[in-house]
Order: sequence, then C-alpha cells, then structure tokens
Amino acid sequence: MNDPARASLLERFSISLLAELESGPRARLLSLGISKLLPESSVLVYLLDERRSIWMLKAAVGEVSADRHGIALNSGGLGAVATERIVLQFSAEELSREDFAHLDIRQSFRSLTYIPVLLEEQLLGCVEVVSFSEPPTEDVLATIVEMADCAAVALGTALLYESERSAGLSSVLRLTQLYDIEKVFNATLEMQELLPVICSKVQDLVGASAVNLWMVDQDDLMLIQQAGEDSAAGVGDRQVAGGGIVGDAGETGEAVLLQAEDDALQQRNLRSTDVAATSLMAAPLVKDESLTGVLEVVSYDPEFVFSDDDLFTLTQVAESAAQALHNSSLLQAERKIEILQTLVSVSQEITSTLNLQRVLQAIVNQPQLVIPYERAAIALEQRNRVTVQAISGVTKLDLSSPEAETLNGLLRWVAGLGTEVYVTQHEEEISDPRPETREKFLRYFETTGSRSFYAIPLGDDEGTLGILSFESSDPDFLTTLHFEIIKILASQATLALRNASLYKEVPFIGILEPLIEKRRRFMAIERRRRALILTSCAAVLLALILVPFPMRVVGQAQVSPAQTQYVHAEEDSVVQRVFVHEGDPVQPGTPLLQMTDWGQRASLAAAQAKYNTAMAQMTRALIDNDATVAGQRQLESDYLHGEVTRLSDRLSRTTVHAEIAGVVATPHVEDLVGKKLSSGDPLVELVSTENVVVDVAVPERDVELLKTGAPTNIKLESFPTATFSGTVSVISPSGKAEGDSHVFFARVAVPNPAGDLRPGMQGLGKIRVGMRPLGYVLFRDSALWIWSKLWSWFSW
Repeated sequence: MNDPARASLLERFSISLLAELESGPRARLLSLGISKLLPESSVLVYLLDERRSIWMLKAAVGEVSADRHGIALNSGGLGAVATERIVLQFSAEELSREDFAHLDIRQSFRSLTYIPVLLEEQLLGCVEVVSFSEPPTEDVLATIVEMADCAAVALGTALLYESERSAGLSSVLRLTQLYDIEKVFNATLEMQELLPVICSKVQDLVGASAVNLWMVDQDDLMLIQQAGEDSAAGVGDRQVAGGGIVGDAGETGEAVLLQAEDDALQQRNLRSTDVAATSLMAAPLVKDESLTGVLEVVSYDPEFVFSDDDLFTLTQVAESAAQALHNSSLLQAERKIEILQTLVSVSQEITSTLNLQRVLQAIVNQPQLVIPYERAAIALEQRNRVTVQAISGVTKLDLSSPEAETLNGLLRWVAGLGTEVYVTQHEEEISDPRPETREKFLRYFETTGSRSFYAIPLGDDEGTLGILSFESSDPDFLTTLHFEIIKILASQATLALRNASLYKEVPFIGILEPLIEKRRRFMAIERRRRALILTSCAAVLLALILVPFPMRVVGQAQVSPAQTQYVHAEEDSVVQRVFVHEGDPVQPGTPLLQMTDWGQRASLAAAQAKYNTAMAQMTRALIDNDATVAGQRQLESDYLHGEVTRLSDRLSRTTVHAEIAGVVATPHVEDLVGKKLSSGDPLVELVSTENVVVDVAVPERDVELLKTGAPTNIKLESFPTATFSGTVSVISPSGKAEGDSHVFFARVAVPNPAGDLRPGMQGLGKIRVGMRPLGYVLFRDSALWIWSKLWSWFSW
C-alpha cells in the first residue's frame, strides 16, 4: 500500500475512532479495519486487565471466537506478546494445540499473528490475526501496526473515561447507600431493634463475613451483637482498653485496617477455631467526644480483603451508628425517668389511703402502669390461713370460682415456702430445678394459659402479712428493672397494708366514751336552762338550714401562660448572633437567633457545583447523541438536585424564628452567643401574655361543686390591691398529690390585655359555686370527713 493511501486509511480510521467513547466500540472498529486489509482472516482484539492479570476479549471479526470471561496472561502467543511486546508471527506447523487453546477454531489455519497495542511503553492490549490463507505481508503488517498505534491512544482514553465513569457511579452508589443507612438508623429508636440493624447493614455494605458490635460497659467493652459467624468472638466477650484490636481502637479513637500479615490480626486468629481471618477493620463509635462502642468488621474470605475505601465507608457508617445509638440511649433514659415518675405515683396511690380494700385494689391494679403483667393477685394471712383478697381487673371477688380456687391453692403453697418464687415455661421446659415444683406449675400453666409466674412474700418486723404474685403468657415479661420495681412496690404495699390493718382494728370505745360523758353532764343542768339551750340550738339549726349564703371554693392560685413555646436547636451548632433580649415582644416569624452556617453554606455550594457539573455533562451527552451517558447524568443530576434542596432547607433553618406572638422569657438570652448546642437543646422560651390561665388548686372534696363557666376572683401577691376576674374554662380530669391530700386544678381564663399578669405569680383564688344553706357552707367539710370515717368503719 502506497503512503498516500495508507495516510488516507489511517485518517478515516482515526476519525471513526473519535466517534466512539467506550473501549468496546473502539476495539470493534480496530478489528473491522484490520479485517478489511485481511479479508480471509479472523481478527480478535484483546485488552489487558492488569488487576486480575487476564486478557479480556473486546471484539472479534470472522469465524473464530475466544473465551469472553477472561484468558490467562501467559496463555500461548498472548503470553509471548505480554513478555516481548513486539509483533510476533507463528505458522500453524510450529504451534501445538495448547498454544491456541483459548481459540475456538473450526477449520485449518495457516498462521497466527500478534500485534501489541502499546501506549508510551504501556501494554494496553493485543491484536490476534488468524490467517486461513497467506500470512500478512510486511507492508500490511506495517499498516496494521500504525492502526494499532492510533487505536492505542483511543483505547487509552476510553479506558480512562470508563474508569472515571465507574468511579463516579461507585461514589454515587456509595453515597446513596450511606444516605439510606443513615435514614434506616435514625428511623429506629428501640435499642434492641437498632443493634441487629446496624450489624446487618454494615455486613451488607462492605461484604464482610462477620460484624461485631462492642458497647461500653462500665470500664471495658462488651460484645452485645453479631451479624454473621465469627469463631474468634462471641456475644458476652469483653475487652479492656489496650487489650486487643477492639480495645486499642476504643482507647485511641482511631479506625484501623489490618491484613493477614499484621501481628495483631495473627494474635486474634489464634482464638479462632475455624479458618483464619484475612482482613479486619475496627472503627470507634464516638458521639460528642465520648466513646459509645466499637464496630469490628471481619473477612474470612481468602479472595476478599478490605481496602482503604472500605475503611472510609466504615468510618462514615460509624458516625451514623453512633448518632443513632445516642438517640436510642436518650429514649431509654427518658423512659426510665417516666417509669420512676410512674412508680412514685403508684406508691403515692398505694399509701394515700387507710382503707384496706382500696389499698388491695391499688396494689394489684396500679403497678400495671410500669410492669407488663396480665394478672396480679394478693393474698393475706388471716388466722394462720392465706386467702386471696384481690385480683387485678376483678372488682367483686368470688373465691368459689374455679380460677380463684386454683390461684388460691397455688398462693397458699407458695406462701408456705417463705421465699420468692419465679417460674417460667419455654415450650415444654419448666425453669425450676425441683421436680415437684415443675409438676405443679406444669399443671397450673396448662390450666391458666400463663407461661410465667412470680411471687414475693409481704412481711415486716412484726411478721408475715401475705404474698403478692404476677403472671403473664409471655415467659420473659420481667426484666431486671421490673424485679427492682416489684421489690420497691412490695415494701410500699407491706407498709400500706400494715397501716390499713391497724387502722381497721381501732375500737369504737374511743369514740363512744366521750359522748356518754357529755350526755351525763348535760342532763345534770337545771331544766329551765336546759330548755333555753335547746331553744337556742333549734333556732341556730333552722338558720343553718333555711338561710341561704353564697358558697365559694378557695384554693391556691398560680398564673400560667396560655401558650408557651420552647425554641429548640435543630442540629449541633454554635450560636453566632442573638437578635432579641429578655422581655422583648415578638411576632410570628421574628428572627430570634442566628446559628453558624459556614458548614451549611459550604455543603450547599459543593452540592450546587456538583449539580451544575452533572447538568453540563448531561447536556454534552445529549449533544453527542449518547443516550446512555445522558441517562446516567440525568439520574446523577436528579439526586444532586435533591441534595441542593435539602441543604438549602438546612441552611434556612440556621436562622431560628418565633412561631407565636409573645414575650421572650429566657433570662440573659444574649449570653448564648458563642455557645455550642446539641440537637434538641432548648434555646429560647416564648410566653404568650395576651391571655393567661390561672390554676386554682381545689381540694378533692370540693371538685363536685365546680362547673365550667363559674365566675372566679383572683387576688395575687404581686397586686395586693387589685382583683382579677375570670371564668372556669377547664376542670382537670385527674388529681395531683400535694402532701397528704389530693387536689384538682380549675383552670381560670383571665384576660391580660396590658400584660400585667406574668407566669409564676401566686395568690388565692375564690370560685363562686352558687347559693347554699348556711349550715351546708359552714359544716360541709366536717360532715364529709365524718361520713368518710363512718363509711370506712361500717362500709355502708
């Protein structure tokens, strides 16, 4: 071929290469171009995969094919090209079948020719020509070499383009996975549900054989959750600081990546009863510079080891996991506080009365607020015989019913043991070691359907009072916390029962003797004087019955705002500027504080830049009529557009605004400048002062007199000469213990246009409840007290 023709051929060939972007189409163009020069030949183009040390077939023209899954680097003539990197040509006679075992040839051939594809001394691939007639001449080979040189540049850029695209897609995929994992973690607040989710998600993300979650327990780390199988560690194992890989990661606070040759991993493999670990990562879980735990990720696959990218991914996941565990621990702390508050309320309810039946009902029913039992019962010892006195949910106890008889018999037997009894049944297994106990509870559980029974004796220094029991169909309904609560309740119940029993046994002679003595003295008075006294008493009695008198219910009053709003920090940040001061009036939308936003602005700018780049690449792909790339860029731009929207919203929330009209109630709010706050921390308290609510504490006995709309006068200590008027808007449906008594709150709406009344002011409230007879007004309290005493004694 003469030089002008060759130049023209190479020019057209180069132009055709530029029309394609990927390595496959460009390799196809190279094979087609060479096949036109050698019409009675098959042309195969391979690219070298250096990472896996194999040849990958990218294009083939003709009746010969090759393995597309990969060919060993040193295979036949391909291996010779990889070593010598020059044009090689072999005749069929000097080749054995092993030299071209990678080829599927169905007819005889004359020669094999190999042309390396080199880019600046770097071997990119190889062209294999199978000639079925005459081998290529030197002139044709020269042309093919020049075509291979042109293709080398095109293939090099195509491989670089594909690598960058793959890296970009991998990054997008990894970001999507991290975003999804963070949403999953934050959507789960229950600790027992969160722990397995963390382990399983990390295992799926990095492809680990096992994931171990170690949590701080007192002064060391304890393995509390696993995903996969790890023969070198088990749930319940512990490590002290500096006592191993996990202990070192927890002590230093830095993530580590270990391979099989590292000494620390070899020491760990000595504990393994199975295959040795080939790679390991450990990342500390740190929240607010406090260690929560350590994530340990292990690979036992000899063909898979963790990389620095995997370590980076694990550290990102560890941050999300630490935040989720912190949120879950906050929820658990709040629940413990709620349980303690409920426990105090239950204890107050149990000890608030001396009526034995009320005490018994409170003991078996009220603990259900904090203990998830299905049935509770209490039996008291009377005349050396234990008898059931109360069952939860039963207002009228019938000891002759089958259920009561069965329970009564069991409690008598348990009371004879004189100790705590806790028996559970899992499937057919009874937990107690004694055969007679197992037999008794097997029959009892079959009869009642329960699967767990717990009983605790009630007694004090004066002797045994009885026994308290709890049952459930869930064999594991009691936790360590529940056992502690039951023991506290048992102490409270013992005290309440002892007081109620003593109160019930008070003799009537203590009341009758003073009355008999007074009658004797009265009858000893002169008859005329006695008549005068009786007449005066009758007149007073008629006045008490017939004379109407305004009745008022009096109670301590306290001013509360009609509406209060606490503005909270939405994320961890630092207060940059405060726009208001204590006592400033605000309207909805008024700026209150400005949080530092440089991080949000930087994130928004970065996301916007990435979005603009993606849109530009999509536009370029559409111009080049490359639908595949355009679609990929469209997906990427949609994702980035969502990120821009999310970050814009996040930036807007750095300025905290008021949501109600009111007054700033936070003292020294300007001192918040420069303070670092965590998500959920209170920032500013806003109090609405247009209307206020005055809570009047009404004694329990007077609640029945109250009605909505009753006029009320309020006298506050801050305004001793002024009286404020309002009406009762709400009567609280539940009471509150104050000392030895219960009170209910009448909420009185009081206009406050001038803003004189402020939350926290105290005074006295008088609620007018209408006209009543004078005697009713004067002696109602005493009569109610006497009636309650008589009722408790005689149970009318």
